[in-house]
Amino acid sequence: MQRVQGKKLRYLISGGAGFVGSHLCDVLLSEGHEVVAVDNLVTGSARNVEHLKREPRFQLIEANVCKPLDIPGPFDTVMHLASIASPKEYLARPIETLESGSTGTRNMLELARRDNSRFLLTSTSECYGDPEVHPQVETYWGHVNPVGPRSCYDESKRYAEALTMAYHRVHGLRTNIARIFNTYGPRMALNDGRVVPAFLDEALRGAPITVYGDGKQTRSFCFVGDLVNGLILLSRSEERYPVNLGNPLELTILEFAEAIRHVTGTKVPIQFCPLPEDDPKRRRPDITKARTILGWEPVVPLDEGLRETVAYFQTVIAATV
Repeated sequence: MQRVQGKKLRYLISGGAGFVGSHLCDVLLSEGHEVVAVDNLVTGSARNVEHLKREPRFQLIEANVCKPLDIPGPFDTVMHLASIASPKEYLARPIETLESGSTGTRNMLELARRDNSRFLLTSTSECYGDPEVHPQVETYWGHVNPVGPRSCYDESKRYAEALTMAYHRVHGLRTNIARIFNTYGPRMALNDGRVVPAFLDEALRGAPITVYGDGKQTRSFCFVGDLVNGLILLSRSEERYPVNLGNPLELTILEFAEAIRHVTGTKVPIQFCPLPEDDPKRRRPDITKARTILGWEPVVPLDEGLRETVAYFQTVIAATV
């Protein structure tokens, strides 16, 4: 990554102590920029940015973006990552999840409008629901159950996208929207319920790997370092409509379970459980737009990314023993 024409910028990042947000803070600081992170630490953790506490260009503010925010500016770029992204968490906190996509997004948009700054929204591949178009391209409107148990997350992000585009059209705000596909890497929470930490937690503890359904449903996994690079490139682009950011390597859940067993060196069995309601059957991003507009595509191989993630989780587990 290069600095923007050698200029040092000031960033406001909601969800900055989260899994992806903390990595984003690291990269922007390494470029020489100033970063103010806002996080209510419900699913994020101060531990993720503990190594930055003596960095004079970094500040962590513990606050809820769904409440009125009075953060001194100006900021060059506002990046809204704050959201409950884990299925385990958003199913337990559906109202808070909807608020982060609605009220939280509006509060962050207002800060961007105050400073006439750029605004980046991190949306999700869940906007495509259980897709009938494969691979998923940005022009596909999706197949979402608006009243199902997952709708609190899906619809919060779909609304956030609509609100972001409204601010662009009405106020001329310079906006970007990233539709993020499955991401993994260090600083994920072991108990957050998503596929990668769930499988690794079970494998490292010697427990059976839990596969839902028949395991033939597919996902595409992108390493967090690749994703962060894509987010930064997108935030500096003039593309206003959604852009997919993910790894087009598509694996069945069973194939991924085998990859986990291989990288952890375990032979734990696989146990099958009923498939959750509205669980997508296939998920793979078409990243033609990201390649063309941003010159971006993932470069970290799955095996390499998983080994780095395993090393992190082993450290976390060892610290709790």
